[in-house]
Amino acid sequence: MRISVIGCGYLGAVHAAAMAELGHDVVGVDVDEAKIALLAAGKPPFFEPGLPEILASSVASGRLRFTTDISAAAQADVHFVAVGTPQSADSYAADLRFVDAAFRSLAEHIKPGDLVVGKSTVPVGTAARLAEELAVAAPGVTLVWNPEFLREGFAVQDTVAPDRLVYGVPEGEAGERAARILDHIYASALAAGTPVIVSDYATSELVKVAANAFLATKISFINAMAEIAEVTGADVTKLADAIGHDKRIGRRFLNAGVGFGGGCLPKDIRAFTARARELGKGESIAFLDEIDKINLRRRSRVVELVTQELGGELAGKRVAMLGLAFKPHSDDVRDSPALEVALRLVEAGADVVATDPQAIESARLRAPMLTYKRSVEQTLRGADVVVLLTEWPEFVGLDPEQVGELVAEKRIIDGRNSLDQARWRSAGWRYTGLGR
Repeated sequence: MRISVIGCGYLGAVHAAAMAELGHDVVGVDVDEAKIALLAAGKPPFFEPGLPEILASSVASGRLRFTTDISAAAQADVHFVAVGTPQSADSYAADLRFVDAAFRSLAEHIKPGDLVVGKSTVPVGTAARLAEELAVAAPGVTLVWNPEFLREGFAVQDTVAPDRLVYGVPEGEAGERAARILDHIYASALAAGTPVIVSDYATSELVKVAANAFLATKISFINAMAEIAEVTGADVTKLADAIGHDKRIGRRFLNAGVGFGGGCLPKDIRAFTARARELGKGESIAFLDEIDKINLRRRSRVVELVTQELGGELAGKRVAMLGLAFKPHSDDVRDSPALEVALRLVEAGADVVATDPQAIESARLRAPMLTYKRSVEQTLRGADVVVLLTEWPEFVGLDPEQVGELVAEKRIIDGRNSLDQARWRSAGWRYTGLGR
């Protein structure tokens, strides 16, 4: 197929490269000239495992090219819109300016019979509105909504071999034709047994935010149990193991710690709450407000624990921060719990020295006041307390005996409950977990 991808940020760049890897002819379009220059040279502007390889090979093969000229989309028959929907500056609602602008620009360069595929996470009702606007601006064009379910760190795999595909299509022949085209685009995934759910627009929009709301709820549930565990002497990790054996519950996403962050879960549950209120059904998902509060409280709890470990006085104390990205295998620091904790400690007077295998440069842009070190050894040297906030394998695998020789005081706060506490304690460390 001849495909255009409008918006080449995290979602769009991965999607464009993956579609080209599957054999389609793809052009990626974005207004950011610096980003396009990197992508055109086969270099991703962010860290994502597996992306550099498929990006470079697809660009070299000629199946994938990038441009800032939206008119290049005219040569394609299927157009994926993958622009961002950040949180609005003055409310919890999603900011749809970029989506609306992308559709307006695209409408000038598409032809009857083309398929426009929405990938962006949008409030329910957006697709129906955009379909009406397209019917006027570009008659004969069909809109479908095909939400993404990418996990940062596994985005290439999740695009090429997703665990499900959702098509939100209009009724009648137009919708049936659109589904057939998407089946052709995703032929390799379908051949591997990927299930397909064909629905209306509203359902396809709700699927993404409902999935994120459920995951956020599960994470915050176990963090709420951690709060109870901390005042009762219980161990939330063993609690999670015990309830996780119940097949109705499952163990995944029951890891208590500093909570979730990133560019999706926080802003998506807030946008979902805002939209529900607009629809007069705010009470239906009012619990998401508490989910958000629980999540933010865990960041405050880490700051409290650091303060307690340092005797209530942070001024002049050296805090070694292991992790800046919101999760391992990513350089994304958007709404990162680790970065927020680091900034709050600096504001309280601590000397914070931080490291991360991939996120130092992205963190430096948002928090230039922190001290950054490339190596773990440099970060730990002379530390009064160590705080683990992103569970990179290289951090989890540290030898407590060896690193104990670098620090001023053997004190560690495990903000992800990912370390072997018995091993660290036996090496002479004062170990503190969350809810343990």
